[in-house]
Amino acid sequence: MRALLPILLALLLTGCGERFDTDQTRLCRQAIPALNAPDARITIDRATTGPRANALRILYHVETGGGPARQRMIDCLFAGEGAGLQRGALLGVAVDGRPMNDASFYLLRRFYLENREEPPADPGSARIDGLPQLPAGLAYALQQGLSALPSAAVYALLASAYALIYGLTGRIILCFGEFAALGALAAVIGVALLVSAAISTPVSGLLVAFVVAMLVAAFHGFAMGRFVLRHLERASGQQMLIATIGLAIALSEYLRLAQGPDLRWLPPVFNEPWALARSGSFIVTATPVGLALAAGGLSAALGLVLLIRHSAFGRAWRAVSDDAGTAALFGVNARAVHDRALILACAACGAAGVIVTAIYGGMGFAGGFTLGLKALVAAILGGIGSVAGACLGGLSIALFEVLWSSAMPLEQRDIAVYSLLAVVLILRPGGFFGEGALAPRQV
Repeated sequence: MRALLPILLALLLTGCGERFDTDQTRLCRQAIPALNAPDARITIDRATTGPRANALRILYHVETGGGPARQRMIDCLFAGEGAGLQRGALLGVAVDGRPMNDASFYLLRRFYLENREEPPADPGSARIDGLPQLPAGLAYALQQGLSALPSAAVYALLASAYALIYGLTGRIILCFGEFAALGALAAVIGVALLVSAAISTPVSGLLVAFVVAMLVAAFHGFAMGRFVLRHLERASGQQMLIATIGLAIALSEYLRLAQGPDLRWLPPVFNEPWALARSGSFIVTATPVGLALAAGGLSAALGLVLLIRHSAFGRAWRAVSDDAGTAALFGVNARAVHDRALILACAACGAAGVIVTAIYGGMGFAGGFTLGLKALVAAILGGIGSVAGACLGGLSIALFEVLWSSAMPLEQRDIAVYSLLAVVLILRPGGFFGEGALAPRQV
C-alpha cells in the first residue's frame, strides 16, 4: 500500500491538469502587454480552453491611438499538474494562432515575465481609481498586517495544541508540527479524490480538505495517545520529550514514504488579489482565500479558548489541570479528558496544515519541524499552560515575524524569533501572559 499510494495520488492529481488556476491565468494575461504597442489600451474579454487540453486561450480587445478596437487572442501552453516545483509551468505562447518561436519565447519569459524588479502589469487586474488614499506609513503597515494574518492563524492553532496537552500533563509533545504536515498531505489526497469524482468546486474542495485533514490528524493523535503516551504517564518529562522526538522522526519518515520526496501541491483558488487601498503607486492588496482561511483559523483558535472556559469539557480540563487526584474524587475521568484534549489538539494541527497548504500551495514531509518549533516558541511566550495565552503568543510571533521581515534581513528572521524566546525566558519565565515567575506547579 505504501508503494501504491504515491502512484494513486499522482494519477488522481492528473485529473486537475485541464484546469487553470488563477496564477496561470494571471501569468498569461501579463504576457499580453509585451505583444502589443506600449500605448495600447487592452480589455480582457474572457478566458477559455485552447486547442489543447493544457492550453489556456484568452480573448481580448486592443485599441491603439484613435483607431477601432481589434480582437486578438493569446494561447498559453502549460505543463500538467505534477508534483515538482515546475508543475503548471509556462511552456509556450501562441499569438493569434501563430506559435511564438523558441528564442522569442525565451526572451519573453526570462526578461519580461520573470522580472522581479519591475513585475509586468496585469491588464485584467481590478481598477484602482476609486481606492481610498492612505499615508505611506499607514498603507505599508496595513499591508504587513494583512500579510501576517494567515501565519497568525497557523501559529495560534498549533500553540493551542501545545497548551491543551501541557496544561494537563506539564509535558511538551514535540511532534505537533508533523501532525500539521500529516494534515496537509491528507488534504491534498482528499481534494484529489474529490476531483476524480468530478464533483469538485473550490469551496467544496476546501471544505473536504479541512474535514479530511482534521479527521486523519485526530485519528493519528488518538493512536499516539493510546499506544505511546499512555505508557509514559508516569515517566519523567525528559523521557516524554525523547519519545515524542522519536515519534516526530517516525511521522516524518512515514510521510516521506507515503508521498515520496516531491511536494504534493494544491492548485491555488480564490487568490486573485483584491485592491483595498493605495498610497501613490503602492497598492494594498489581500486575497480572498487568505482572508477567509485566516478568519477561519483564528475563529477555531478562539473556539478552543471558549470551549475551555464555558463548556463541560472545559471545566473538566481545568479541574484535571489543577489537581487530577481531587478531580477524580469528584467523578472526573482524567484519562478521558486527556484523550479528548489530544484529539482536539491534533485536529487543530491538521487544520493548520490545510491553511499552510491552501495559502502556499504545499507542505513537504519535513516542513512540520520548523513550523512546530516556532509554534512552541509562541506557546511559551504566551504562557504554555494557558490556551488563551498560547493563542496570543501565536499572534505575537506572527506580528514579530512580519515586522522583522519588513525592516530587517529576511534570512535572520528565525534567529531573531529564537533570540526573542531566550530574552523572554530570562526576563519573564512565565511568558507574556503568564506569571512573572515560574509557579511551583507546571500549569
